[in-house]
Amino acid sequence: MSGKFTIGSEPVMGLPTPSKKRDYRVTNRLQEGKRPLYAVVFNFIDSRHFNVFATVGGNRVTVYQCLEGGVIAVLQSYVDEDKDESFYTVTWACSIDGMPFVVAGGLNGILRVIDAGSEKIHKSFVGHGDSINEIRTQPQKPSLVVSASKDESVRIWNVHTGICILIFSGAGGHRNEVLSVDFHPSDIYRIASCGMDNTVKIWSMKEFWTYVEKSFTWTDLPSKFPTKYVQFPVFTASIHLNYVDCNRWLGDFILSKSVDNEIVLWEPKVKDQSPGEGSVDILQKYPVPECDIWFIKFSCDFHYNAAAIGNREGKIFVWELQSSPPVLIARLTHAQSKSPIRQTAMSFDGSTILSCCEDGTIWRWDAVATS
Repeated sequence: MSGKFTIGSEPVMGLPTPSKKRDYRVTNRLQEGKRPLYAVVFNFIDSRHFNVFATVGGNRVTVYQCLEGGVIAVLQSYVDEDKDESFYTVTWACSIDGMPFVVAGGLNGILRVIDAGSEKIHKSFVGHGDSINEIRTQPQKPSLVVSASKDESVRIWNVHTGICILIFSGAGGHRNEVLSVDFHPSDIYRIASCGMDNTVKIWSMKEFWTYVEKSFTWTDLPSKFPTKYVQFPVFTASIHLNYVDCNRWLGDFILSKSVDNEIVLWEPKVKDQSPGEGSVDILQKYPVPECDIWFIKFSCDFHYNAAAIGNREGKIFVWELQSSPPVLIARLTHAQSKSPIRQTAMSFDGSTILSCCEDGTIWRWDAVATS
């Protein structure tokens, strides 16, 4: 079932020596609280608010704005009613009329859709049988989000109407926690997911798109919606030998990482006639030293020119994605940044990089203007 390697095409390794193509310096460091921060994400949904970002840690979701001169302003904060909730993931979405939502999930397995305008809960989605590890937004239809869970399933939700549309789980599904999920940037039907069963799976919504459309016009109770189970992916790849904790599409290619100090870029070669089968072409590898613990996620700028990833020692590696061999743009280190970086966020144009850390800190790095 799983994709096999093709012989004779060795992957291109990047060299972990910085090219100094772009230099960054620390312009701010915030101590948000005592609890670990697991996610940080810029708002790429609304061009008026590209400098706004959200973080999650403990039972708190905080929204900030990056201002000139390294300033970070707190815009709002949401504290969950359950003090034992621990949010692991956050994404930006919106209603069909463009109202911004912050969608967070974590330990309790509940998706909280927060109306960023009123700072109130818009909806809460109960459905996952265990904690939620990642939530991502469909870039072309930002009222759709996808969630990856410890319950071995991936679910598609309509944040506007509160409907669980599709559940990717079952005979061909993941056999352990799903750790990461991503919508294809241009093919609206495709999703990639990965997890603790060491696989990356590609799913298609094409056959079930009528359910997605129906979710926007549904007027009955959300619980009455005919949620569809999708049991078989179109492709399963065994690229890694351990947990796969982050995957992102790069065009039709996939960037994925495990706990072995590298991000891998590969091409899934799906056979349309025989779903689930195909081969894998590993294209390039981006080394990330001391990145050997799970739940460390990388991020890209809006146009996927670069990826930023933190490591266990509080360092950040910024890789140029679209060069071969890969070029390390910068390696960011600071004497006080020693805590594991759980996630980074690159701004729209890549000029600002944020990191959120195990010790509850947020770091802001800004590109230095080259003379």
